Amino acid sequence: MSRAFQRLLPHPFLTVVLAIVWTLLQNDISAGMVVFGLILGILIPLGTSIWWPDRPMGFRPGRMVIYSIIVLWDIIVANLQVAWIVLTVPNAKLKPAWIVVPLDLRDPEAITLLAGTITLTPGTVSADLSDEGHSLLVHVLHTDDPDAVRDEIKTRYENRLERIFA
Repeated sequence: MSRAFQRLLPHPFLTVVLAIVWTLLQNDISAGMVVFGLILGILIPLGTSIWWPDRPMGFRPGRMVIYSIIVLWDIIVANLQVAWIVLTVPNAKLKPAWIVVPLDLRDPEAITLLAGTITLTPGTVSADLSDEGHSLLVHVLHTDDPDAVRDEIKTRYENRLERIFA
């Protein structure tokens, strides 16, 4: 990419996404809305590019789509599981746990996505990130095996995020 093009479109993927989202939010696909969406898609990344000095270089959007589908499925399943726990498990028999998940991820964007994924999934919440960014503290609503939850987070989410941001 040339310097002039990179200055005009510092985040081309974000430009396209913003233009599409704007057009869809208008509920009226017309040439004017598409053009205005493109204008917003250019101006918003330009205005915010100073806060993005270290954008991820190895991001793979195709793998991100697959990751998003997996997360959406997990959210649906976890909603059903949490509803079942709430309806059938008495409070006295709940087994909440705090779990420390050691992180192999180093990209702040990948760590943020992991923490967001955990929080979006009902029954789990990302509570804290260590100062060095080497571990994540997660609260689980109910589990018999905290180690299995930690291992599932690492294999199901963290490993995929490593491949997305490689």
